[in-house]
This record gives sequence, structure tokens and C-alpha cells, in this order.
Amino acid sequence: MLNRVGHGLPGLVLALAVAVVATFAGTEVPVVGGPVFGIVLGVLVATVLRPGETLRPELAFASRPVLQASIVVLGATLSLQQVAHVGASSLPVMLGTLAVALLGAWGLGRLLGVRGPTQLLIGVGTAICGASAIAAAQAVIRAKDSQVAYAIGTIFTFNIVAVLAFPQIGHLLHLDPHAFGLWAGTAINDTSSVVAAAYAYGGDAGSYAVVVKLTRSLMIIPIVTTLALWVARRDPDGDRHERRFSFRTLPWTKLVPLFLVGFVAMAALNSAGIIPSTWHSALTFTGTFLITTALAGIGLSLRLGDIRRAGIRPLLLGAGLWVLVAATSLGLQVLTGTL
Repeated sequence: MLNRVGHGLPGLVLALAVAVVATFAGTEVPVVGGPVFGIVLGVLVATVLRPGETLRPELAFASRPVLQASIVVLGATLSLQQVAHVGASSLPVMLGTLAVALLGAWGLGRLLGVRGPTQLLIGVGTAICGASAIAAAQAVIRAKDSQVAYAIGTIFTFNIVAVLAFPQIGHLLHLDPHAFGLWAGTAINDTSSVVAAAYAYGGDAGSYAVVVKLTRSLMIIPIVTTLALWVARRDPDGDRHERRFSFRTLPWTKLVPLFLVGFVAMAALNSAGIIPSTWHSALTFTGTFLITTALAGIGLSLRLGDIRRAGIRPLLLGAGLWVLVAATSLGLQVLTGTL
């Protein structure tokens, strides 16, 4: 870990500098918030400075591990009772949007001519947790690097749109923080974008959305296990055979990420009273700043070429699923009386 920090230090310093400015800007314009300013300023700085490809892995460290650390920190402000209650109450909306995303990927993919692993990866990424779900599914179905790139480029495009658009739409719809947190947690693809949009919205939408999102992320276990069972009964050409399925072949480090374990552990410590309540304000600020740093790293690493390489049809599939899942989440909230 220390070795990774050392290699990622230049990118991390740049992301921290952008995050400091974004945090001040978010204080002045709270309706936008520091995390949204982080990704916008990151994109602007990247456009002007054009960080080289050698800096890109360092910026990746500034985004993903820092984001995971922020979620662990925020877990220290919640109790296990809150986590269990929010997770259970969000299940009807979560399962409904999961089904719509997967069925929509099958139907829209056929309509648009996006088939095979690309169709599957975009569907799983939209349904569960963006790039993390794509990585876990790829480890099982063994998709080509180009197909993974198409899927991640598509998901990333609509993550950026969601961070900028969802808080504004939520205010126009007059959603309360819990309703927005549930909407963001079930309708936005990637964890980074969920926390950015929800913390920008204000109130306790952020903590609510984080729990919903992490509960949703657990759905990757049954989905990827099902994919592994399906793959185990087919060869690369699609013919059936008798290859045995083994749970040992599943990518467990991707199915149960370490930061999720850390989040639950911190919530348990808080529930036991080991973490003083007087620390919560500082922990919330620290967690939000880490989120802003992670989003700045994502903005700094954005390359428009990555989005263009995804092609128009995968982007259309991603757009269709994104709108469908967002509308379904709000509709299910109305039906279940949570809106």
C-alpha cells in the first residue's frame, strides 16, 4: 500500500490541490457542493494542463482508493441499525431497478444491435455498480479488453452526466433528502458518482445514498455467481458441455471488496460507542473531502477519446438504460410510498 501511495503521489497532490479549491467553491455555492466542483474543476484543469499518460495511473490512485477510504470513514458516522434499516427499506426499489436494467439491456441491446459481452457488461454495470461490476463480470465471462473499454466508457459518460444533472433534477422535483438518496443510490451507476451527487444535494442524502449503494453493490454476488454457472456450462463457441462449476473460481476479491468490509466494521465500532459522537462532524467533513479528491482525480483523468471510442450504439444503449432505470426508481418510490 505504501508503495502504491509513493507511486501515486504526484497525481494525488494534484487531485488534492483541485479538491481544496473545490471545497471552498462548494462552501460558497452549497447547492452545487464540493464533490461536483471537484469533478468539473478536474476536467477543466485536465483540458488546460493535459496531464500525460504517465500521470494517468497516479490519478487513478487518487480516485479509486481515495474514494474507498472515504466510504470507510463515513461508515464511522453510521450505526449498524441505520445500515440494516436503510438497506432493508430500499430493497423493493433496488430489486425493481435491477430487474429493469438487466431486462432492458437484453431488449434494447437486441434492438440496437449491441450483443454479446458488451451488451452484458453494460447491463451489469448499469444494474449494480458501474466499473466494479464490469470488472467482476469480466473476470467470469472473459470479455475482450475492447469490450470492457466500450462498457466502461459508456458507464463513465453517464456517471458524469448524473453527477451534474441529478441534484438539479432532484431540487426541481422537490425530493426530500431520503427520497433523493434512494433515487441516487438505485439509479446512478458508479459509487463515486452516487456519493458525489448525493452529498451535493445536501441534508443526509449522502449517508442515505451510500448505504443504499453499498447494499445494491452486494447484488453483484448472486449476479456474477449466476454468470459463472452459465459460463461453466458453455465453451467459448456457445456449445454445452459438462465442465464443473466451483466457487473457488469466482473473483471473490471483486465480489466482496475490502472497503465494504471496512465500512461495516466502522459502523459496528460506532454502534458500540467506541467512536465518540463528537467526532462525527469532523469525520463527515473528512469523508466529504476525500470524495471531492476522488472526483477531482476522475475529472483529471478524463479523456474525451475514451468516450468517443465507445461508439454510438453502446452509448445509446447506456443512455436508454440510464433513463429507464432513473424513471423506474422514481416510479417504484411512488408505488411503495417512499416518495
